[in-house]
Amino acid sequence: MQTSGQIPEAVADAPKDNWVDLYAPEAWRPWLRLSRADRPIGTWLLLLPCFFGLGLAMMATAPRWFDLWIVIACTIGAFVMRGAGCTWNDITDRHIDGSVARTRSRPIPSGQVTVTGAVVWMIAQCLIGLVILLTLGKAAIILGVVSLVPVAVYPFAKRFTWWPQVFLGVAFNWGALLAWAAHTGNLAPAPVIAWIAGICWTVFYDTIYAHQDAEDDALIGVKSTALFFGEDSPRWLLGFAIATVILVALAVLAVGPSGLSAVLAWLGLAGFAAHLGWQLLRFDQYDGALCLKLFRSNRDAGLVLAVLFGLAGLA
Repeated sequence: MQTSGQIPEAVADAPKDNWVDLYAPEAWRPWLRLSRADRPIGTWLLLLPCFFGLGLAMMATAPRWFDLWIVIACTIGAFVMRGAGCTWNDITDRHIDGSVARTRSRPIPSGQVTVTGAVVWMIAQCLIGLVILLTLGKAAIILGVVSLVPVAVYPFAKRFTWWPQVFLGVAFNWGALLAWAAHTGNLAPAPVIAWIAGICWTVFYDTIYAHQDAEDDALIGVKSTALFFGEDSPRWLLGFAIATVILVALAVLAVGPSGLSAVLAWLGLAGFAAHLGWQLLRFDQYDGALCLKLFRSNRDAGLVLAVLFGLAGLA
């Protein structure tokens, strides 16, 4: 693998003083940036639905020691497969990224990484993910393989639909299905409902994110829900937030927790709903910095739900 050109201090939209720019060996920085390791929010948003699915599974049956490995496996898997997905996205979007102010400093359009090198890097990450997946049982393995379809399609969605965020949601929330299957060995209505809830949540947070690029996207002909919703974005976001909360509630009802487990699950949903409401109150589609801040805050919203679901599963 070879890089070319001068390595910049950071990608434009990376958090200031992230660990890649501060501590990673200089030769590895372009590859870690290509995997978005300098922007961990995406890994969190891929990982949290895994925790939702596992928490629901433990509420439905009972916790077991193997669940600890599911947590570890999902954490490693989310990191490497998010990296592989981002690498694939950057390979397919390299010409678009070069036309957008926020993304032209990414490793491929800026010349830090060649396309060939990026392909090799993507395959290496996928192989690590495969090794992890093979430890989770037949049902999870099948689901993991199927998940590659929406991952492969997503980068092209913005070229043919105003709803690429839905395609992202299908891929990003697959972990709710996979983690449930790893625990139970099958599927059931609860994780499917949670997966659909996650899709609605993704449309919510990624529309907020997409408002940063709305002007550039309109100029180069890239579609997004941010452009489709336009001035009505607050109303659409409210609708998707409500849908998310209702669907998560239905997923909880589908597993039927009782006693302390039920109390913890509903407290988690209440905290999650409150956080989405806080985002809606602060949302300003014309403030790019605020949109990025609100988008990143969904890690905290999801953690509230994941931690309380986990405790409910253990109760």
